[in-house]
Amino acid sequence: MTRSPETNSVTMTWDLSELFAGPDDPRIAADLDRATKDAESFANRYRGTINVPGGPTALHLVEALRTLEDLIERVELVDAYSHLIFTSDTTKPSHRDLQQRVRLKTTAIQNLLLFFELEWQKVDDADAERLMAAPELAPYRYYLKRERQNRPHTLSEPEEKIISELRVTGASAWQTLFTELISSLKFPIERNGETKNLTLAELLALIRDPDRSVRQRAHESQYAVLRQHDQVLAYIYNTLVQEKHTMDRLRHFPNAMASRHLSNDVDPAVIDTMLDTVEAHAGLAQEYFRLKAKLLGLPKLAIFDQYAPIGKEATSCDYVTAQRYVLDAFGAFSPRFREMASRFFVERWIDAEIRPGKTGGAYCMSISPRHHPYILCNYTNNLRDVMTVAHELGHGLHGLLAQKQALLEYNPSLALAETASVFGEMLVFDRLVEDEQDPAAKIALIGGKLEDIFATVFRQTILTRYEQFAFARQEKERLTPETLGDDWIAANRRYYGDSVELDENYRWGWSYIPHFINSPFYCYAYSFGELLVLSLYRMYQEQGEAFVPGYVELLERGGSGSPAELLSALSVDISEPRFWAKAFVEIERLIRKMRDLVEETA
Repeated sequence: MTRSPETNSVTMTWDLSELFAGPDDPRIAADLDRATKDAESFANRYRGTINVPGGPTALHLVEALRTLEDLIERVELVDAYSHLIFTSDTTKPSHRDLQQRVRLKTTAIQNLLLFFELEWQKVDDADAERLMAAPELAPYRYYLKRERQNRPHTLSEPEEKIISELRVTGASAWQTLFTELISSLKFPIERNGETKNLTLAELLALIRDPDRSVRQRAHESQYAVLRQHDQVLAYIYNTLVQEKHTMDRLRHFPNAMASRHLSNDVDPAVIDTMLDTVEAHAGLAQEYFRLKAKLLGLPKLAIFDQYAPIGKEATSCDYVTAQRYVLDAFGAFSPRFREMASRFFVERWIDAEIRPGKTGGAYCMSISPRHHPYILCNYTNNLRDVMTVAHELGHGLHGLLAQKQALLEYNPSLALAETASVFGEMLVFDRLVEDEQDPAAKIALIGGKLEDIFATVFRQTILTRYEQFAFARQEKERLTPETLGDDWIAANRRYYGDSVELDENYRWGWSYIPHFINSPFYCYAYSFGELLVLSLYRMYQEQGEAFVPGYVELLERGGSGSPAELLSALSVDISEPRFWAKAFVEIERLIRKMRDLVEETA
């Protein structure tokens, strides 16, 4: 490839000076103080004027919304800055202190504004429908509708305050106990004649170790330690499941998943269709696992073999080359995408440098329609990191394209949040595979991508089914380590079939997963997002350039509609099983390509 002019820069740190000069910038305290006073003024001005007979006038409501938006944006700007600098260097006391101060201030401001959504929810239905149809309120129509959807499940303001207060010593306390317990555990493992005690995160990294004996020892250590705490972990989970049953009853939700469906604004029947479609295609994953066992020279994969490396690791890729790959892949899709993506590199909106104190992982923060996004990642010169950059840049482009929306309708729902990121990752992945000349390196690339897809699509479906089992069982009996283990194995059998050996240790696979504790039924959104993008990517393969305008419109709409409404720009019907089945055509393409490469190199 020829070097693009945009990739001449090798700067790997971001420039946050356009937000604030530093953690001690006096503007931060001044902005928060002014926002607090403005929140008090907002409450004095609008409390008691929204839930009135006949409802407020459209002009009064739009005035309130614009004032609220401006206030929220100023608060979120400070909050975003405190998060950005804290994650860029967590060791600095000034960064930690700022984050704590900002958190306390923003919480107090949020409490001052809470009345507004509660009053809007109480407006008579007919009056609310009339107001939402007013032309002046068009930029806020979906936001107002979403707030109304919570009406049947919102209690009185005093009751909501009591629930909030009790949560500190209730569900939140159990969640904290779980987090502190899991993070305090040490997992012994012997390597090179020396025994080391690892954290769970360090131990889980060994599931990709090329040495099978290391993977097996890590697996055995993980569950030997977790098993020692299974009574406590089961009791925590049982209590939280029971607490959610209670809250769902008080808030009049018909079942345990209903509140999550409402939050995601998706029809429950759509999620049932998606989950059923995933399980109907479990044979594809099992086909891949059998192929992988052959590559590893094993009769069958053990559960600790599923992420073992295969093929040959590709050559390293420096940051300048990564920029070129990403920009060329985005540019082949749309010149506009290349132009927008290049700004992140040239204008220093990305922090990719590895350094002490910087948080791990990667994220993209889209602050508001009036501010560009920022990306944090840790670039280590491998091809997985190239795709990470592409993933986060997809989020960034989504944030830029949605800037025509009002702040209250800027961010997409959880179900659509990964649309641009995974799509961007697929564009770059196909470019990397196309350019790689070594068949063994191609096998490693494709295998890694398939395993990432499986972890997102199939595994997250397993987790969702498991939660369904646990919530149904808890209505009849207390959850115990034994029953939780039974349900865990039953859920996993739907995925692995007889292609992977699930040993006795794996019965405790339920015990350390934080989503079960902190965010019930959150996991299906991962499957939804991945399958959605794979289906859209298959449509792009079929339609070519004709696909681009509708896709751009989808991203430009931000969070201004439900997933079903926004996807109509692409003539997509997510209630149809055949739409979800398109994703598995794409998965089949990758498996077929990998099988062909294996046969070529045999």
